[in-house]
Amino acid sequence: MSKTIITISRQYGSGGREIGEKLANTLGIPFYDNKLLEVAAKESGIGKELFEANDEKNPGSLLYILGMQYSDDMLPFNHKLFLAQFSAIKKIASEGPCVIVGRCADYALKDFNNVLNVFIHADIEKRIERISKELNIPDKKANEVIIRVDKQRMSYYNFYTSQKWGRAENYHLCLDSMALGIDGTVELLKKFVELLEVRD
Repeated sequence: MSKTIITISRQYGSGGREIGEKLANTLGIPFYDNKLLEVAAKESGIGKELFEANDEKNPGSLLYILGMQYSDDMLPFNHKLFLAQFSAIKKIASEGPCVIVGRCADYALKDFNNVLNVFIHADIEKRIERISKELNIPDKKANEVIIRVDKQRMSYYNFYTSQKWGRAENYHLCLDSMALGIDGTVELLKKFVELLEVRD
């Protein structure tokens, strides 16, 4: 079993979720994507469907709201959801090694020293092909969906962190999943984790 917590940020259609799940299975550690929302819902007492409806979507100016020095009870609901999710990420990571996909996990765990932050990207044409097949939609529609989802993820990440989504300096590794293939990317990450743990 790995000792490392792996966070995966990803472009839509790059296969980041599939890579994360396969990597977790290979390493024998828990995998969190939508399951993270279940943990946040259980810990906070807020319904899971509310987390799902607001998942990785930019809700507005948290810095402005916090700057107004409102009490926790007066925070907008979207911000309460984010803070509950942030807390759930830290709780999950404190329990042991795992793979967490998206949701600013790399930023939430910036004070943990056993974290590997990964960004998965791929050529737009390959992503269109993947999403078109996955959702059974025309290429043009797939392209529109990719642009919309990536914009949502970028806005969410940039809003809640002091970093820029997709910028190489925010991650330990940036990998082209279509150049390596899904399984090749999983294998490379597995070897990288093993090297990290041998070094430690």
